[in-house]
Amino acid sequence: MAGAALAAWLLAGSTAAAADQPAPIIEAPSEMRGLSYQGALPYAEVLIDAGHGGIDGGTFHKDLLEKNINLAVSKKLLVRLQQLGVSAVLNRSGDYALSDDNRWLGSRSRHQKDLSQRSGLTQEINTGMLVSLHVNFSKRGAAHGPVVLHQKNRGESVLLALCIQDSLNQQQKTNELPRAGNPFYLLNTVKQPAVIVEMGFISNEDDRDMLTSEQGQTQIAEAIASGLRQYKLLFR
Repeated sequence: MAGAALAAWLLAGSTAAAADQPAPIIEAPSEMRGLSYQGALPYAEVLIDAGHGGIDGGTFHKDLLEKNINLAVSKKLLVRLQQLGVSAVLNRSGDYALSDDNRWLGSRSRHQKDLSQRSGLTQEINTGMLVSLHVNFSKRGAAHGPVVLHQKNRGESVLLALCIQDSLNQQQKTNELPRAGNPFYLLNTVKQPAVIVEMGFISNEDDRDMLTSEQGQTQIAEAIASGLRQYKLLFR
C-alpha cells in the first residue's frame, strides 16, 4: 500500500501529478518487505475519500456518473481546506479504482480490495479523520438533500456528522439529521472519526443540477469545509 499512500500525500502539495493517471506502484526493496508503513507519512488532519472511480462508476443518471461528481467536489474541498489552513489529502486524483493499488489483500473481490485500500490509507497517512464523499439515489424522484452518515456509538464521529450536516442543511435549505451508517465497511473499520457524506440525490432534478454545476459543486465543498472547521473549533 505504500505507493498509493505516498501518491496521496504528494497530491496535496503538488500540481504536477497527472489528473487522469493512477499513481505508480512503488515496490519496496526485498529487505523492507513485510514491514509496516503505518504512520510513516506526515500527519494530515483530513483524508478526503473520493468515492468510487475507474470501473466502479457508482450510481448514475443517464450519462452522469457519481464517481465524477465525487472527484470534482473532492478536489474543490481539498483546495478550500488548504485555504483555511487545514492539512488535507485526497486519495485519488483521477478516474481510476483504488482496488488497482491493492496488492496486499488476499481476495479476488475488486469491491473488497477497493474498500480495504480506502480504509488502510487512514493508517498509512496518519490522518485525524476521514470524510468520504458520495451521491445518493432514490426511486422516489422527490427525495432530495444531503445526508451524513456516522460511525455507530462514536461520539467524535457523531459530532463531526452533526457539524457537516448542519452546514449542508444551511447551504441546501434542508432540515435533515445525520444517521448511523451501520452496514458500511469504512465506518466499521476506520479507527479515526469518519463520516460518509451523501451530498444530494442524482435522481432528483434540482439536486442533480446542483451536483453537476461548477457553482453547485463549489458551494457543497465550501459547506463541508465550513462544517469541518466548526468541528475543529468545538472538539479540538
